[in-house]
Parts: sequence; structure tokens; C-alpha cells
Amino acid sequence: MKVDSSFGPIDIALSGIRAQSKQMKLVSSNIANARTSDAGNGEPYRRLQAAFKTDDDLGGVELDKIVTDMSDFLKVLDPGNPMADQNGYVAMPNVSLPDEMINMNIATRMYQANVAILKRYQQIIETTLELLR
Repeated sequence: MKVDSSFGPIDIALSGIRAQSKQMKLVSSNIANARTSDAGNGEPYRRLQAAFKTDDDLGGVELDKIVTDMSDFLKVLDPGNPMADQNGYVAMPNVSLPDEMINMNIATRMYQANVAILKRYQQIIETTLELLR
């Protein structure tokens, strides 16, 4: 495949930065709502996940859609809670804090890698301009 854009590396790195920024916002939302037993609709908060897609012309990655995790809610024994069922269990969000922290770490590292690409590309351009002087 041929990349026509002379700014290909910049476009790809910027799309990666934007995508990982959105991923970090979703993970932050999941962490913030990890103990929300009523999200306003009578159910606990449901975990959100980002689904990404690549551009057809090698222009990078973008957010395709935000997917709601439909896995089962966690059950916590808390008979004194007004949200408890007849057996004393409260439905809690399907958010696993260790998993979310891993996802945040991955998104942060990917963000940093794209920033490093931009810095390296800038150094290449500066070196090229210096050689042309």
C-alpha cells in the first residue's frame, strides 16, 4: 500500500493520541462509578469499553463506538442496604478495579508512545533542515 500524505506519521500518531485519550476517559468513568449501585435507571452502573477501528487509508485509528459491558453484576451481601434484595444482596457494577487500572496503564503507555513518535519525527525534521543549511 502507498501512503500519499507526507504527514502520515503525524496523522497516525495524533489519531493514536486522540484514541487513547478517549480510552482513558472511559476507564476513568469506570473507576469513578465502581461503587455506584444506582446509575439512575434502577440498575448499577455498567462498565463501558471503547471499540476502535483503523482508517482504510492508513491514516491511523479512531473510536468506532462505545460498548456497554452486559456481563452480570456483582452481588455483595449487605442486608442493611435499602437497595438489597430479599436475600440481602445488593447488585454492584460489573467493574473490576484491577482490570481498569491495567487498562489505564496500557492506554497511558500507548499515549506516551505516540508522543514519542511525534518528538522523534520533529527531531528528524530539525536534523534534515540543519543539514540543508
